[in-house]
Amino acid sequence: MGKLDVASGEFWMESPWESKGNNLSAFERNRILLNTRDGSFVDVSHLTKADLDSDSRSVVAGDFNHDGMEDLIVRNTGGGPLFVFENRFPKKHWLRVSLRGVRSNSLGIGAKLKLEAGPHTLWRELYPGNTFLSQMPSQVCFGLGDATRVDRLTIFWPSGEHQVLEALPVDAHVRVTEGEDSPQRIAPGKGPLADASRVSP
Repeated sequence: MGKLDVASGEFWMESPWESKGNNLSAFERNRILLNTRDGSFVDVSHLTKADLDSDSRSVVAGDFNHDGMEDLIVRNTGGGPLFVFENRFPKKHWLRVSLRGVRSNSLGIGAKLKLEAGPHTLWRELYPGNTFLSQMPSQVCFGLGDATRVDRLTIFWPSGEHQVLEALPVDAHVRVTEGEDSPQRIAPGKGPLADASRVSP
């Protein structure tokens, strides 16, 4: 175990099974891996400042500043407050999708989504990730690179229904209701249950 870094806000409460004044992390740093799109990953942890040596227990990815890019919140035990890491990669196009099940469960958990944009086909599944005492938002995020429109979005609902939407906008958050042809556009900073406008193809 390492000594507490009091200057960065680390703390540890006295317990019967740990030495007082020590950090559980043992200086095992967090890792961030960059997908190189050729089947491999590059460790970019040292470039992000997210490679803390605190005892990190949970991480949540979400667009916390509403710029379309996924940021990170990291929580440590014995390591001070929450840490928020803003995504500062070069900005590209994106699409965020929330689901509203009718025959399926209300959040569409378990749905598979196939997005086609130009020569690219992307697959996602709606399974909100869970880490210790935390959970990801019930949304699906697509990074679209330089694509300026979504040609087709196919949703395979848990009920067995297949729903196809065409000509969706980019740089938008939409809510798709099972069985309805027109998705709703969600305003930045609003949840999927807030007032939303219809998206016309």
